[in-house]
Amino acid sequence: MLSGPARPHRGIGRRLLLSSFCVLTLAALGATAKAQTFPDRPVKIVVPFPAGGTADAVPRLVAQWLSKKWGQPVVIENVTGSAGNIGAEVAYRAQPDGYTLLSSPPPPLVVNQSLYPHLGFDAAKFEPIVVMAQVPSGLFVNPNKIKASTLSEFIAYLKENPGKVLAATQGNGTTSHLTSEMFQMMAQVSLRNIPYRGSAPALQGLLAGDVDLMFDNLGVSLPLVQAGKLKLLAVASPQRMTDLPDVPTIAETLPGFESSAWFAIVAPPKTPKAIVDKINADVNPVLREPDIQDRLRKLSAQTVGGTPEATADYMRSEVKRWGTVIERANIKLE
Repeated sequence: MLSGPARPHRGIGRRLLLSSFCVLTLAALGATAKAQTFPDRPVKIVVPFPAGGTADAVPRLVAQWLSKKWGQPVVIENVTGSAGNIGAEVAYRAQPDGYTLLSSPPPPLVVNQSLYPHLGFDAAKFEPIVVMAQVPSGLFVNPNKIKASTLSEFIAYLKENPGKVLAATQGNGTTSHLTSEMFQMMAQVSLRNIPYRGSAPALQGLLAGDVDLMFDNLGVSLPLVQAGKLKLLAVASPQRMTDLPDVPTIAETLPGFESSAWFAIVAPPKTPKAIVDKINADVNPVLREPDIQDRLRKLSAQTVGGTPEATADYMRSEVKRWGTVIERANIKLE
């Protein structure tokens, strides 16, 4: 009689299981030990946008405080191009040891995977650490072109003039463009989006009266409202802002409407959780520093903070939000 395949002896199976358990335990202990001494050399934070903007200013503020806290240099490296994709790929391919991080606004982390058919990185595989701050978008209009004083009046005007009102955007696929598309979907109105090459020329077009409105982050455009050159109809934060208590939210008229530029720190894929938790635990107290909060407030930014798990949940919700807008508006970039 032919016998079946030999079965491994139970003792061998137990030894293999024990050996695997020991390897995993030693790896976990090693990661924990490294986290306890982290960092013992300079840390680099890749920013995938140019110096000078809010995307650069926020991590620089945090980096300065981390340098003091850690006793190690925390260096900002601007690696720009392709809507943040080039810098994101550099950080994505770095060693997963916590010494190279990425600080970025939404595009390469939650938007671009729905816009670009081919990317050199998988944004979903970054290890979320913390959202440092967010700057809500606002609905800005040229007061010489738009006479409405409330959002409800403005929506009524748009419904009476479908496709006639011109909306400036920073370019196709940018936050201002996607926010405009989301507004049209939720308010059931039609705008003509006019793409510019960046925020500065779009604002110039709005100030000159070449276009009628623009969704833009408050940090850039709010001073123009304070100077009487633009009118702010509403903000896109979930609740009214502490510094702008008399300005209503868009969500008060269109429930669930939310749009902001936020600035998160993430690590390369497979960075040990102990390292992620260590960085998170050190960044959160920095965000509670009165000086940091004051300086961010001057950028119209609000501190966020929270756990890596909360950060991951928020980023997933943003992927869903903007992915839905991109799909319904049929926005495609090469």
